[in-house]
Amino acid sequence: MNKTAVITGAGSGVGRAIALKLVAQDWRVAILGRRAEALQETIQLAGALASHLSPFACDISDAVAVAAVGRRILTEFGDLELLVNAAGTNVPQRGLAVLSLENYHTMIATNLHGAYYCVQAFLPRMREQRSGTIVNIISDAGKQASPKAGPGYAMSKFGLAGLNQSLNAEERANGIRACAIFPGDIDTPLLNQRPQPPDATARAKMMRAEDVADCALLCINLPPNVIVEEMLVRPR
Repeated sequence: MNKTAVITGAGSGVGRAIALKLVAQDWRVAILGRRAEALQETIQLAGALASHLSPFACDISDAVAVAAVGRRILTEFGDLELLVNAAGTNVPQRGLAVLSLENYHTMIATNLHGAYYCVQAFLPRMREQRSGTIVNIISDAGKQASPKAGPGYAMSKFGLAGLNQSLNAEERANGIRACAIFPGDIDTPLLNQRPQPPDATARAKMMRAEDVADCALLCINLPPNVIVEEMLVRPR
């Protein structure tokens, strides 16, 4: 296996946790995020393995920017074995009665369009090499809508689930597999965007970003002829 990877949303939360676990398994990882300083924090957390991480500041909702950074990464890495779409966002004013058009478009652009742009940036190279894994970190809101998530977030996550299914339907014959992980509540900075952020007691009962990262690593490390197409994981 060519152990090179791209991870979006790697400046915090699940994306960061996956990046750190991959470098511990001797992967070379391009980490993407909007804020360069957050990516540097991820690199610092890697300690002695920091050289395995290459930061690329990029707003994945910008198709032109994603295409450009994709070319830079492929020039630097050559082939690419793994793409993890972990970037995601939500807004406090998320219910149908209060969701603004601007915020709706922001969620769809980041959570759905951004993942699609990244897939299209790297999928052709995976086809050429006839191997590759794509992991989409979705949400259990992509299985069942709820007021807690809001309609914009749910719609983007249902769409991402459709992208994951389409990848397996169309690219399986090319040696490419796509794995959708649907986590329940995770104690990450995204919780601060809830209308009423949970307190410490509630957060203590949630999963950690590292728990979801372990689920991703399970899917990634399986033999290449095996696909975990969907994984629904929640706090016990």
